[in-house]
Amino acid sequence: MGKSIVVNQTEFEQAVLQPSFDRPVLVDFFATWCGPCQLLKPMLEKLAQEYDFTLAKVDIDANPDLAKAFKVEGVPDVRVVTQGQVQEGFVGVLPEPQLRELLAGLGLQSSLEQDLAAFEAAQVSGDKAEVLPALATLLTRYPNNGQILLKAAQVYLVQGDDALASQYLDLIDPSDRATADRADGIRGLLTLRQSLADLGNSDLDIAYGAAGQAALEGDFAAALEGFLGVVERDRTYHSDAGRKAMLTVFKLLGNDDPLTLTYRKRLMQALY
Repeated sequence: MGKSIVVNQTEFEQAVLQPSFDRPVLVDFFATWCGPCQLLKPMLEKLAQEYDFTLAKVDIDANPDLAKAFKVEGVPDVRVVTQGQVQEGFVGVLPEPQLRELLAGLGLQSSLEQDLAAFEAAQVSGDKAEVLPALATLLTRYPNNGQILLKAAQVYLVQGDDALASQYLDLIDPSDRATADRADGIRGLLTLRQSLADLGNSDLDIAYGAAGQAALEGDFAAALEGFLGVVERDRTYHSDAGRKAMLTVFKLLGNDDPLTLTYRKRLMQALY
């Protein structure tokens, strides 16, 4: 899709102004000593891999005349260039959703979002012959994307290939907190699968096992309902296993998922 380049004053017209007649160029005026610049940089570079625009990075200390010409007073200062015209963008760091809104306003679409939609459609169909090729496309195009690595781990978890699921989990950057937390949720399900083999034949064992199997198959609504039933019947079952299993599923789904919000409230009601 797009690309990321470093531009100096002598290259500006050829690298920024001329190409902007074909596709938008975002000019990131930055400084190496600027903390916010270092926060913004990886977000812009990631988006340049998804959207059809050029990210042109300009070091204001190395190019003071260029910064002066465009009246850059604070960094990061991002300008939008289309049809050879340099327009105001934003100053400071914007959260990723707002960056995506900016790109959408330029008429750009994310290739990642399009590929994810194709993958999710294949998942809904339940046809493994479609799911795995769609997943392979995502992994080839976005090999370091934590969201894609997480989806790969989930696919192989459901298919029972725990070793491959673990390999993809290990590739996820632990500093990406939201993705890393969900990865911990999948690791919890891998551990859960191992524990199911040691269950007995009591009513609670059967209920817990059914909920665990539902979680491993991706039916999280049924899993949470089942685990909650175990908690309500016997909080002490296997050292509070029902509650712990629910927390594992919450991690995997994320704090804002409707199921997490609903069952976290019901869990608190059951406990107190």
